[in-house]
Amino acid sequence: MEFCPECRSMMIPTPTGMRCRKCGFTKERNECTDLFVSKEERREDDIVVLEGSESAGLPTTTIKCPECGNKTAYWWLRQLRAADESEVRFFRCTRCSKTWREYD
Repeated sequence: MEFCPECRSMMIPTPTGMRCRKCGFTKERNECTDLFVSKEERREDDIVVLEGSESAGLPTTTIKCPECGNKTAYWWLRQLRAADESEVRFFRCTRCSKTWREYD
């Protein structure tokens, strides 16, 4: 995030650099700002699915697995629907790796 040196408002990225929304001050792009601009295209319906050892860093909770009956699972939250609706909680069994979701 960068702020305008003229009016202290937040600057927004443009194809050629940064521009202040409030006063119009512009700053040309340099190597540092290129590091913070994502060029990856994302679709709104992309859902992140965790596979393999990626779940090792997730928090765990006590919940019964519907597949094997194990009582410990990793969990994470994802916003799958509109922003004004609640998130969906996903669980992955620490024993059999079955993944299921819980709706509020």
